[in-house]
Amino acid sequence: MDRDDSLLEAFPRVRLGHAPTPIDTAPALSEALGVEVSIKRDDCTGLAFGGNKVRQLEFYLGEAKDNDADTILITGAIQSNFVRVAAAAARQLGMEIHIQLEERVPDVDPIYRASGNVLLDKLLGAQLHWYPPGDDEAAADASLEALAERLAADGHRPYVIHLGIESPPIGGLGYVVAANELSEQIDKQSLSFDAIVVASGSGLTHAGFLVGLRARGVNIPVIGVCVRRGATLQHERIVRRTKEIETLIERPDAVSSPDVQVTDSVLSPGYGKLNLETHSAISMAAQLEGLFLDPVYTGKTMAGLMHLVTTGEIPRGNRVLFVHTGGLPSLFGYERALCDHLDDMDPDAHSGPVFVAGDTM
Repeated sequence: MDRDDSLLEAFPRVRLGHAPTPIDTAPALSEALGVEVSIKRDDCTGLAFGGNKVRQLEFYLGEAKDNDADTILITGAIQSNFVRVAAAAARQLGMEIHIQLEERVPDVDPIYRASGNVLLDKLLGAQLHWYPPGDDEAAADASLEALAERLAADGHRPYVIHLGIESPPIGGLGYVVAANELSEQIDKQSLSFDAIVVASGSGLTHAGFLVGLRARGVNIPVIGVCVRRGATLQHERIVRRTKEIETLIERPDAVSSPDVQVTDSVLSPGYGKLNLETHSAISMAAQLEGLFLDPVYTGKTMAGLMHLVTTGEIPRGNRVLFVHTGGLPSLFGYERALCDHLDDMDPDAHSGPVFVAGDTM
């Protein structure tokens, strides 16, 4: 065990997921794009359809158990993957779960409110609380704290998983672990990558991964594809989160300023809203590789990778690692939007999936 692993062992943790997750090649997608695409399959972490949040929750739930909590509280968008996996982890550990669902995405249909992750939340027996004000992290966390106070007054021992920027990035430690895992896979499997592309939302996956790699001396560029806010705000967020995670693991200055790279080229029209590039990325991955991507995170991240190749920011022939962060149940929440797009496509217009750059819908 090296120094970085020893420091991580100091944090309370429960093992929830399957690791290491495999790295798959994507030959058909690689041929179509002109770059060698490999996929870090963090959709295969196991618990409750898996995904990146399993790694983060190992540290949150570890702290909750250490605090003798009996109830977990978490907030997120209606189709949040985080709250779904948190509910499953809480149930696995014998805890109650309260979920606050935020109205972040406007003009959604009844399927979005009932299927996908919402259905799974209900199957897990989560207590659902609706939060109409929407996309305001600080206010959503404050609402969750008020609920925790009421539960504590009734004799419960609540533990709140905050999502706001003012809370310590404990979940980011899960991706320091993932970076250590990838570093070992690169060495053992004689792998080589010119770039890593990952979703950048709350920032803990992106920042934790970047800190973990740099702390291990791995200098592969890590490009975060913005899925929630624009590049300027997201860059500031990732810089802050990397510094905080560096402090947690006692590795100051592991990350330099040029290491933080983000792109918002496929963000429009905003969080949780599909565009033609994302539709195309989802279709291409499914039809060329039998690989499912979700509309909110991995679909946009793959669209971002494709855009970077189109613009030459990732040169043709490069070896690219795409981090698949899961989120697949939300496909069913987006049934109407996905089906409408597929139904509108002219089957005679082309013989296979085509990447469309620059358009939104």
